Amino acid sequence: MASYALLEQARHIQALVLDVDGILSDGFVTLTNTGDELKSFDIRDGLGMKLVQKAGLKVIIITGRKSQIVEKRMTDLGVDLIFQGREDKGVALREACAQLDLLPEDCLYMGDDWPDLSAFALAGMKVTVPNGHVEVRRRADLVTQSYGGRGAVREICDMLLSAKGAYQELLEKYLSIPH
Repeated sequence: MASYALLEQARHIQALVLDVDGILSDGFVTLTNTGDELKSFDIRDGLGMKLVQKAGLKVIIITGRKSQIVEKRMTDLGVDLIFQGREDKGVALREACAQLDLLPEDCLYMGDDWPDLSAFALAGMKVTVPNGHVEVRRRADLVTQSYGGRGAVREICDMLLSAKGAYQELLEKYLSIPH
């Protein structure tokens, strides 16, 4: 569980901004003989993203690569904004904030490698995964217990829900027995 100071910091967050490779996926790019790309996503991360949206947060994707797989999965999850093929993630974060009338300080940014550092410099809260690059881990407010593509995003979603006081209320909906 996150410390009181981290929960207090997270209480003010209005948007969850996520890199894809290494955060929502394991960071491996698998290509078939025909050149098709394969990606795996943790279903728990997807539910976490939907839950934080129910709690009033925006979910934004900023990735350096372009992929139909990412477009499909993120559209299926109903994320608020998807930025693909963006090398300067800090510029993309500013654009996303302008579109949603947010400040970068209102965002939790989750990334794992050097291209994420420009967004880290702007975001109000910075999170990475245990196998994130050392320079990213050094600058992060929090390093998750779980790895990218293996529940790391859900871990952060649960922390945000706890910080916002929405965790228990949302959980109760899953505990109630239908009549």
